[in-house]
Amino acid sequence: MGRTSANHLDTTLIEAPEDDDSGRPTGDKLLPALVLLWSRDEPERVGEVICLPPGGRDRIYTVGRAVTVNSDGSIPLTLGQVRPSGRRDTGPFRAAHISRRQLALNHEGEGRLRVEQVGRGSLRLNGHPLMHGVIQPGAIIEAENRITFLYTERPLSWMRPQARDAPIGFAYGEADPWGLVGESPAAWELRRQAAFLAGRDEHALILGPSGSGKELLVQAIHGQSKRADKRVIARNAATIPEALIDAELFGNLRNYPNAGMPERPGLLGEADGSSLFLDEIGELPPQLQAHLLRVMDHGEYQRLGEPTVRVANLRIIAATNRDPGELKHDFLARFPHRITIPGLHQRPEDVPLLARHLLRKIARSDRALVDHLIRDGEPRLSPELVSALVGYNFRTHVRELSELLWRALDRSTGSVVEPPPQLVAVSRPRPIPESTPHTGALTKAQVEAVMERCGGVKEVAWRELGLRNRYQLHRLLKKLGID
Repeated sequence: MGRTSANHLDTTLIEAPEDDDSGRPTGDKLLPALVLLWSRDEPERVGEVICLPPGGRDRIYTVGRAVTVNSDGSIPLTLGQVRPSGRRDTGPFRAAHISRRQLALNHEGEGRLRVEQVGRGSLRLNGHPLMHGVIQPGAIIEAENRITFLYTERPLSWMRPQARDAPIGFAYGEADPWGLVGESPAAWELRRQAAFLAGRDEHALILGPSGSGKELLVQAIHGQSKRADKRVIARNAATIPEALIDAELFGNLRNYPNAGMPERPGLLGEADGSSLFLDEIGELPPQLQAHLLRVMDHGEYQRLGEPTVRVANLRIIAATNRDPGELKHDFLARFPHRITIPGLHQRPEDVPLLARHLLRKIARSDRALVDHLIRDGEPRLSPELVSALVGYNFRTHVRELSELLWRALDRSTGSVVEPPPQLVAVSRPRPIPESTPHTGALTKAQVEAVMERCGGVKEVAWRELGLRNRYQLHRLLKKLGID
């Protein structure tokens, strides 16, 4: 009766087997999770996670303000800040608009989750008004005008408790020291790969769609490397005129090749001891890619007009949104390390965090525009805007997200940022509105007879009555006035 949900979660995880039937380690398992996308009264908690412990279909969990196991045996789950380093419990919802038990959840197997509205207000699943239904990962759960969740998954290995005084590195949901924003597994995998590459010194190729943040990743790699005391030298390869490519890359002596030309060290000379970032490397013609091969192998190059060979100690980090197979094969072979940046469709739970980050940046440069939309440092986004952005098919990703937010700001005259007309909410599949047994057909005498026959054991009684779970039995007993 007095157990807290956090203790129950820890106990359940400790009792879970270390290996599943396939022999994979525990860390490979995924737990059903609800990521908070929007909150009317606690927007600072966006990004926090509720994880469902591994268990059978008989367990009922609730989400709300409750912290103790209810008399019907349903187990309240609380929010937490979940990272690869562990889970930091942050407690239940605190806002009065949230019921003590707002939602009831239970596993349906194969990743399916049954959701039922048991508190105040109405429920929408994937935008469809339903009081209960079965959903798959990727679904949106809205307790209307209260909270919005994304149903997803988190690795079981992330669930170990994290000490409250443990260093967290940077605030949960905020940008890391390199400007990367996100708490999703995809975002943390990107950080892991960046840290790995930072400890290596070979050339690296970054792949990913336009606007996904390739330059930020370069800064994360360089900033954690032994070259971090020198700034990155960056250039967009597509902007280098073909006739000047050698002069731009290798530099030239004074008055060469034309009189009056100043002496230039070239990008290679500027990047000596540091990293050279060449964006859109796929725009560099194959014959010009060949000019870089010897530099990449040995660091050797010659300035135009200079007979001596120079040696640059540099690392080349290139990026492209093209198929890497379009690069010259021997040029591509010089990049032993490759990272693919995920698009926003691969980490939708990060979209509200990115939107908050971008709106704060806008506020710093144009406070008059955004000031009425920020309360206690938190941009106030409408739930309709958040749901639409999370399901949006981004083509240029963070760049396009920023553009949509500017359009939203242009149209928002109230106290929250509303979606612009061109942002239409994505049409999501209707969840399975599983039929609930018609409890109204059961009389008080019938229920009392079954309870007596089962010795008052509710775990047995709800099955014999043909009910869906213990939670439904509890409501039926309350409705019929049975103690």
